[in-house]
Amino acid sequence: MTKSFRTLDDVDVKGKRILLRVDLNVPMDNGRVTDATRLERIAPTITEISGKGGKIILLAHFGRPKGRDAKESLKPVAAALSQVIKQPVGFADDCIGEAAAKAVAAMKDGDILCLENTRFHKEEEKNDPAFVGELAKLGDIWVNDAFSAAHRAHASTEGLGHVLPAYAGRTMQAELDALGKALDAPTKPVIAIIGGAKVSTKIDLLENLVTKVDALVIGGGMANTFLHAQGIGVGKSLAEKDLAATALRIMEKAEAANCAIILPVDAVVAYHFAANSPSHAYGLDAIPADGMILDVGPQSIVRIHAAIDDAATLVWNGPLGAFEMTPFDRGTMVSARHAAERTKAKKLVSVAGGGDTVAALNQAGVAGDFSYVSTAGGAFLEWMEGKPLPGVEVLKVR
Repeated sequence: MTKSFRTLDDVDVKGKRILLRVDLNVPMDNGRVTDATRLERIAPTITEISGKGGKIILLAHFGRPKGRDAKESLKPVAAALSQVIKQPVGFADDCIGEAAAKAVAAMKDGDILCLENTRFHKEEEKNDPAFVGELAKLGDIWVNDAFSAAHRAHASTEGLGHVLPAYAGRTMQAELDALGKALDAPTKPVIAIIGGAKVSTKIDLLENLVTKVDALVIGGGMANTFLHAQGIGVGKSLAEKDLAATALRIMEKAEAANCAIILPVDAVVAYHFAANSPSHAYGLDAIPADGMILDVGPQSIVRIHAAIDDAATLVWNGPLGAFEMTPFDRGTMVSARHAAERTKAKKLVSVAGGGDTVAALNQAGVAGDFSYVSTAGGAFLEWMEGKPLPGVEVLKVR
């Protein structure tokens, strides 16, 4: 497969000013970073460019500030990053103008400088050409290492790619390689496991997947909408009954595309939406009218395991049940562990993404055993929906 985008292998960074777009949107509590996963992910790109003598100027946003807001400053994040990479990280009080220009001018080869939150300027999200120009003055090369922001056409995530030579960082490269293996040129057969509460947020996703995968497992609250559409009583379960026609249309599209839709064949039902609420497995013909489906049942798990065993590639987004409460996490946990075992045995390429999915895989203790776990929420979903991502398109070899 020819490489369709430019990477750090295609450029000599020594002595150059590298505007490196990263994702520093880490969870904070009282000015301290509580989860450094995203900082750890960008460390290889930073240390590589620094080691090769490039001057690294970090661009990132944090939160959704309306103008300058000390609570949304990147200063404490820069300090946390310094601890992760074990190198000093300088900080400039702005991302454009004199403060930024002075800090950049003082840099030596291999230095690392973090500029203040790009979203302190409303022009960032407008992809304003004058603002892009101000940012571009500070660098010779633009490297995008923030896949999680690649679905946004903002100044620092897309605009700079039109005015400076553009390359993918190592985190972006790993993500694009993994995703390419999963859906663009996968080893067949391909299975997708799609869960979560609502069909309404995943209509585009389901419509794209049925044309790309050989089997589609639908779980979570979404499955109830499909079951209801087929005339199965789902009691008091969460279901978007007004989307019955949409569910049937997706099933027809799947049939035409030769994609098997795998819905639950039984369900774990409780009468209260609470942890450890008394529950029981029922066949679909016997769901109690006042009960709630909170997980896939034991026979459904067997069916899902068989589908995973038949597959060479797995794409996973969304839990199969109310995984945040025991015992309704069982379907998600055992299926995740089964996929992890197949991956470790080199029988499966497994790619997962989305916030709830990452949380569920961590809970099952198998996030490290999947081939690739994407921490990008919106960008991962839009990629799975088959939409072009502006921050990726601009890196492509024209």
